[in-house]
Amino acid sequence: MKHSIDTYRLYSDEKIFSFCVRVKVTMKEIVDIDILRHAVNVAIKRYPYFAVRVVLGEDGGYDFQHNDKDVIVMKTPTKLLHLGCEEVNGHLLYVDCDGCDIYFNISHSMCGGRGLLPWVMTNVYQYVVEKYDVLPNAPGIRKPDSPLLEGECAEPTIDMLSDEAPIYEYKSKQPVVMMIDYLNGMYNPFKRDPNYYFFTFEQKEIMSFAKDNDASVASFFLVTLAKALDKLLPDKYRVIGGEIAHNPSADIGLPNTHCDLLTHSHIDYKREYFKYDMEKLGTLTRSQIILQVDPTVSNYQLKRHIKFLEEVDKIEGLKNKCAYYGKNDPSRGKEAEHGTFIVNYTGQMDWGDVADYVESYAILVDGHLLLEVTSMADKIFVSFMQLIKETKYVEAFGEVLRELGINYKMEGPYPNIRPKHQVPVKEYG
Repeated sequence: MKHSIDTYRLYSDEKIFSFCVRVKVTMKEIVDIDILRHAVNVAIKRYPYFAVRVVLGEDGGYDFQHNDKDVIVMKTPTKLLHLGCEEVNGHLLYVDCDGCDIYFNISHSMCGGRGLLPWVMTNVYQYVVEKYDVLPNAPGIRKPDSPLLEGECAEPTIDMLSDEAPIYEYKSKQPVVMMIDYLNGMYNPFKRDPNYYFFTFEQKEIMSFAKDNDASVASFFLVTLAKALDKLLPDKYRVIGGEIAHNPSADIGLPNTHCDLLTHSHIDYKREYFKYDMEKLGTLTRSQIILQVDPTVSNYQLKRHIKFLEEVDKIEGLKNKCAYYGKNDPSRGKEAEHGTFIVNYTGQMDWGDVADYVESYAILVDGHLLLEVTSMADKIFVSFMQLIKETKYVEAFGEVLRELGINYKMEGPYPNIRPKHQVPVKEYG
């Protein structure tokens, strides 16, 4: 690839969807913006690959340049500023706050959940250090003065990837896609209303239930939402499909890379499967995930993606690159494989004693029936995102949880509004 792999998603069209990730961290006390501003600008020095601005190269492609200007920290405005604009000093990230809430905004082009959460945690750690004059015991958090991990800045190349044939190839059973909801959520101004509900669970309860039913945290939420949709969808839809993201970085020898290298696993549930008990559904779900996260499968998917990016490199001119990307993006085209819903789980993140100062945190992205699952200390959090204001999906989700004997706290709905990008649009020279 001619350019950093972190730049290519910038060619995406954001007329409808934003490619910004917004992480909401709720502290236990009201945030001091001046301390936060200083902490954020101490923390960014630990992450040079995020301290960048976008420029255009000679071929019209996007490149990054180091950006030594301050990261902007502001009171949450009525209208969020674009990533990359001059008001945020050209950065593809900034921070805003309101009351006890800190919002970390960052371009999804540069990272996924596994890449951005260490940055968020370093910021919160430094804020706690400066506000409370303490040094929390938090070995799982990267400190502002800690060295980069081996391969943290490294990016994949096609020669890193195995030529071995994938041991498994997903064959879609053509699950129902919530087309009417998507059309309303994308194009109908009377229906479009991106929002999210926020769930809090006791980690011990979820882990115990998962262990007893041959499940994991991720598969538990996949099955639970699938069962909820089974209660709502007409019988004519014979398959309900779940998707879950997988980070294959360890499979290609880059376990510490910040890059967004996600592949997706698909689990198709025929409607008769919902007669199974939770243990059998858990086994079915985990077995499908295990097959699809095999290194041969993720290598194959990643190689296909990099080949697509190399085709983008062959196109001259920014306008032509954007047009090619939009027409051929494998995640959006006719060949794209979509499910009915998505569940993403970033895994257990060790906040150490910093968790004593944090009430909760949520990852917010664009999507419909999309669950982002996070964890901290003894809690599991779920942000349940929708494109339209509708209660039936969360009500059915809650009903299934109660049937399973799982306790939860639900809050919302809250608006799910995030910045978009403002990047160069003029050709080089």
